[in-house]
Amino acid sequence: MKKYLILIFSALLVFSLAACNSNSGGSDSASNEGTKSGEFETLEITFSHNQPIESPEHVGAEQFKKIVEEKTGGKVTVNIFPASQLGSLREQVEGTQIGEINITMQPTAVVSPFVDDIKAIDLPYLWPADKEQTYEVLDGEVGKELLGTLDKGGFKGLGYWPGGFKLFTTGKKEIHMPEDFKGLTMRVMESPLLIAQYENWGGTAIPVPYSEVYNSLQQGVVDGQENPLQTIFLNNYHEVQKNIIQSYHGTMTYVLMANKPWYDGLSDQLKEVLAEAEIEGHNAAREKLASVEADYIQKIKDSGVNYYELTEEEIAAFREASLPMHKKVYNKPEQLELLDKLYEAIEKVQK
Repeated sequence: MKKYLILIFSALLVFSLAACNSNSGGSDSASNEGTKSGEFETLEITFSHNQPIESPEHVGAEQFKKIVEEKTGGKVTVNIFPASQLGSLREQVEGTQIGEINITMQPTAVVSPFVDDIKAIDLPYLWPADKEQTYEVLDGEVGKELLGTLDKGGFKGLGYWPGGFKLFTTGKKEIHMPEDFKGLTMRVMESPLLIAQYENWGGTAIPVPYSEVYNSLQQGVVDGQENPLQTIFLNNYHEVQKNIIQSYHGTMTYVLMANKPWYDGLSDQLKEVLAEAEIEGHNAAREKLASVEADYIQKIKDSGVNYYELTEEEIAAFREASLPMHKKVYNKPEQLELLDKLYEAIEKVQK
């Protein structure tokens, strides 16, 4: 009887352990499913950019923040620092490169000293005057390939954000032809390509920090500058410039980019959320830009400034003077290959 009771107890013990193991396995499975269905670690993301809070860029940044925080159930928060609160344009790029800033939105011209390949975006008279066609190329395969070159600088390219076409502004001289820049000094971002652009047209260009542009124009340190319409209007550059010339010579394209080691350490789930938020963000910025440009033009005209749009013949003259410099400044074998792909993609969307 004693042996019989021991056998019964042993059997019950084995059954009990098996049941526990079964329950434990079920709990692990549920936990894994929970992770797959949307569990996120608590995380704060630092997002910097240069534009004021009224700008289309900031509208896009706010949409990015909204999507990230909604899709992560508030576990991941995005802290936006607009209007160069975290330093100059170059300092924000450097801060992202070393990991002090997680994500930044910067003009490609400012990023090009860190990753030379990205300067293709700023080649004069590369892009069609139709913004939607430009977006189509940037969002397509060759645009993604170009964005991927940011890896070389320790960045992860997330997408392209809009700034609009750049315009010339001058204090005295109305611009019609490339040779009209002779004797003029133009402020540009810290980009060798943009300096070469004005030299190619017969002018002189010097980099001036973004925060000092207004005073430099007002005090005559430079004769003019280039920027998109919304930057000119929101920073009141038209107060200290007599001429604003719509030239369609280039775009102010921003790249949204992250510190690559930081990005690589994120979960696949969060990377998917960031990708969704990036699309929502750049779409919101593009829509906002399209909705305000006409109003900005009218307000600039109402201020008494001379607003002039280059004729087709004048644009053709600028384009003829500009195209030969493309392969002079973008001349490495891999760059020439990328440039040919860009030409092909641009030609395709224009048909």
